Amino acid sequence: MPLDKPYLDVPGTTIFDADQSRKGYWLNQFCMSLMKAANRERFKKDERAYLDEWAMTEEQKQAVLARDLNRCIALGGNIYFLAKIGATDGKSFQQMAGSMTGLSEEAYRDMMINGGRSPEGNRYLHEKK
Repeated sequence: MPLDKPYLDVPGTTIFDADQSRKGYWLNQFCMSLMKAANRERFKKDERAYLDEWAMTEEQKQAVLARDLNRCIALGGNIYFLAKIGATDGKSFQQMAGSMTGLSEEAYRDMMINGGRSPEGNRYLHEKK
C-alpha cells in the first residue's frame, strides 16, 4: 500500500525518503567509496571507468560526470553522500550548495547569512491554482 506523501506538493523540494533511498542506493554507495583515498585517486584518474564499476543507471553516471548535483538528488542521491564528490573535487559544501542554487559561493553565503531564501513563491503547488 503506497504511503501518503504530502511533501511531494512542495515545489523544488526532494525529500530523501525510502523510495529515494532505494532509487539512489548505488549512487550513494559510490559516493561513500570516495571516503578512501585510493578510491578518490582511481576516480580522478578515470571517472567513467570507476563509475562503470557501480550498478548505477546511465542517467546517474551522467549526472555525476556533469557534477549536476540537483539531478543526482532527483535520481536518489543524498546530499550528505554527494558531498563526497565535492570534497574529491576540492570544493566546500558552501561551494556545492551555491552551484545547486545558481548562485556564486559568495552570493549563496550572503543569502544564508541574511536569513535564507524568501518563502514567497515557495508554497505548496496546490496553493498556486
